[in-house]
Amino acid sequence: MTLLIAAIAAVVCTVIWYTSRRARELKIGTLTLMFWGAALMWLVDAAVEYFKVRDEYFRPAPADMLNDAFLGLSVVVLGVIIWVVMLLVKDPEKVVRSVLKRKE
Repeated sequence: MTLLIAAIAAVVCTVIWYTSRRARELKIGTLTLMFWGAALMWLVDAAVEYFKVRDEYFRPAPADMLNDAFLGLSVVVLGVIIWVVMLLVKDPEKVVRSVLKRKE
């Protein structure tokens, strides 16, 4: 489930990055790379687990699937939070800088 969630997030971000010039300006490529890295990590994890348990891999318990779904969603949320913090620090459109100057 974690692999599926990370792969879906990676594909969605890749499509947004590829089709939108504004998304490229907002550094969504970094978010895309984070999700593809997570998907690759879980692909390797799935392959290793499959070689350990063979056919049992395709019959997970519902509790395990729920835990994997929560983990996958947590990683997507954490990736988005990291991207937003990076965006606020880099401030590509100078929005944060202008707001801070107005307060002074």
